[in-house]
Amino acid sequence: MAANYLPYEPQQMLLLPEAIQDWLPEGHLAHFISDTVDTLDLSAFHARYDKDGPRNQPFHAAMMVKVLVYGYATGVFSSRKIAKKLHEDVAFRVLGAGNFPAHRTIRDFRAFHLKELSELFVQVVRLAREIGLVKLGTIAVDGTKIKANASRHKAMSYGHMLKAEAELKAQIEALLKRAQQADEAEKSEPELDIPAEIGRR
Repeated sequence: MAANYLPYEPQQMLLLPEAIQDWLPEGHLAHFISDTVDTLDLSAFHARYDKDGPRNQPFHAAMMVKVLVYGYATGVFSSRKIAKKLHEDVAFRVLGAGNFPAHRTIRDFRAFHLKELSELFVQVVRLAREIGLVKLGTIAVDGTKIKANASRHKAMSYGHMLKAEAELKAQIEALLKRAQQADEAEKSEPELDIPAEIGRR
């Protein structure tokens, strides 16, 4: 007697389209980053494109920021790898919302907005600490593990808070520098269209 498998229909079409946000479980880091970036002031990012007029259509600054912040928060520093994950990784696809910027576009966006990204990243990580997203373990920023403590009973002195803020900024600066180094190392790699290359072979 044949095995009684659960239904498996890879070619099955959906009658109604799904909301891409539903592809990730509730409480996923990508949802937190998306919601947080939506509440932040991104006027410094938008200002760069305001004078270009309606003919120039860059990728939306909020989408680019979300993708970069999520990439760096999950240890993906290379613009090439981020561009690849926008096609292959569910969380990146949710944040990209159907946008697939090339690695050069991602690299240039980071380079143009390095100062703004650094300041925004500090805000995102600070907010994550405040709402207790770090209470379950550690935050890894540039390979450095910071022990989390979300107890409201252990208040931090102002001096200690300033010191922690300075340390966080230094770690984020190192993280952005690591992303720049990853892009520099890959700059001379040849462009390879994998599907076309498979078809050719």
